[in-house]
Amino acid sequence: MKSIIIIGAGMGGLAAGIYGQRNGFNTAIFEAHHQPGGQCTNWTRKGYIFDACLHDFPQDRPGTKMDALLRELGVLPCEMFAIHECMSAVTPEGKYVHDYCDLEKLESHLKQLAPEDAAAIDAYLDGIRRFQENDSLSALMMGSFREKLASMPALLGLRKYFTLTLDAFAERFKNPLLRKVFPLLHHAAPDVPLFLHLAKHAAAAEGEKAWPKGGSLTMTRNMAARYLQLGGTIHYRKKVVKILTDDERACGVELEDGTRHTADFIVSNADGRKTILQMLSGRYSDRKISRYCETIPEKECAFSVMIFLGVKRDLSSYPSALIMFLEKAEVIGGHACTHLYMQLYGFDGSMAPAGKGVIKVELLTKPSYFSRLYADQAAYQAEKNRIAGQVIALLEKQFPGLRKDIEVIDVSTLHTWERFMGGTGGHNNFPNSAFNIMEEIFGLNPKYSLPGLKNFFFAGQWVTSAGALHMNAFSGKTVVRKICKQCGVKFVN
Repeated sequence: MKSIIIIGAGMGGLAAGIYGQRNGFNTAIFEAHHQPGGQCTNWTRKGYIFDACLHDFPQDRPGTKMDALLRELGVLPCEMFAIHECMSAVTPEGKYVHDYCDLEKLESHLKQLAPEDAAAIDAYLDGIRRFQENDSLSALMMGSFREKLASMPALLGLRKYFTLTLDAFAERFKNPLLRKVFPLLHHAAPDVPLFLHLAKHAAAAEGEKAWPKGGSLTMTRNMAARYLQLGGTIHYRKKVVKILTDDERACGVELEDGTRHTADFIVSNADGRKTILQMLSGRYSDRKISRYCETIPEKECAFSVMIFLGVKRDLSSYPSALIMFLEKAEVIGGHACTHLYMQLYGFDGSMAPAGKGVIKVELLTKPSYFSRLYADQAAYQAEKNRIAGQVIALLEKQFPGLRKDIEVIDVSTLHTWERFMGGTGGHNNFPNSAFNIMEEIFGLNPKYSLPGLKNFFFAGQWVTSAGALHMNAFSGKTVVRKICKQCGVKFVN
């Protein structure tokens, strides 16, 4: 029986372990942390669960490729809460805009707000309905080569949606409020491709936008349970520091405690830069790999500061995702904020003690902002406290009296991600390269392997370069498919 060692129990690593076991390999996962999940994680403070990863997750219809993947991985079945809005926004005057999942409700709401924008609203709804009509994107990302080719004509009919961003589409609106809201509909990221939001909204309109009870760790713990059920082994608190090679072939790992473990194949779900430059000492590289490993150019990163508040308030009547526009721009963490993007977990009672709730505010900043402070822990902590104070003061305007109801405050930064999840750039553990969708679609992605090194593969963010949890998991499936092909074994789902 051939063996596989997997570095990291994130979504990609767990998936590689599950499919490895299903295909007759003897697998073992070595995880530096004390629990599974990697970046798909949350933590508990005084009974409040603070989720650093998940915004929502597709509860797909039976028979779809997504549903099949989630059931193979053991993510489903689990208790899910339906999400009724893709995003909501509120002005300083208290006026709300809701991007409802239900299209009839959405049309009525938007046209009541902005009758002058009926044509732009119809174009938006038409785009969502066009993506409802077929499952072409799922076939492209997770189908066989034949299914990918068969889905191309349908996607060609949608090509106009692939050339626009949400920011560009928002220019169609005359109503000043809709022009402000529409660029922020997808996790407050105006440069997101329009097709990505339309596809996600189409799934939401089918009732597939949901939240697993308990958040991120519910999914990864379910995956870990499935993996162990299949006979796999997870070694927690076991940090891999070196990948062993023999005759230009990966053959094992060395742990921080000095012990060594051997296998026929090695799969890294760890940060790509640390894998290449530290675990392999930069020996398997070329000009392209060196470019991948360059530091990502300094720019503001989404989700780079998160302020978690555990509050003595029932938040069940609030939208799950909310953009709160500010009266005037305020510099927070080096970024000029015109709005606050937050999640309110009132829909899942397990995230807080009874009658209480969690608010998470996500901010942008440059990685260097906290890097300059991190060497001085007192200054680093003082800045986190200052940012939390700024945010709470702003939230008071939307939630009067909030400050007295706060029981727990927790602030995470990119350094928090690096300390606990091991990345070199916080949660943005991507190669320094543009995402190539055609490489991903047709299995030509060169980032799965390294030049000159046999029996070694990457899984997770390093190969997906998109961060989507289901694609990170699907990369683990892809890796095992590649190993099966190399071994002359028929792959089993």
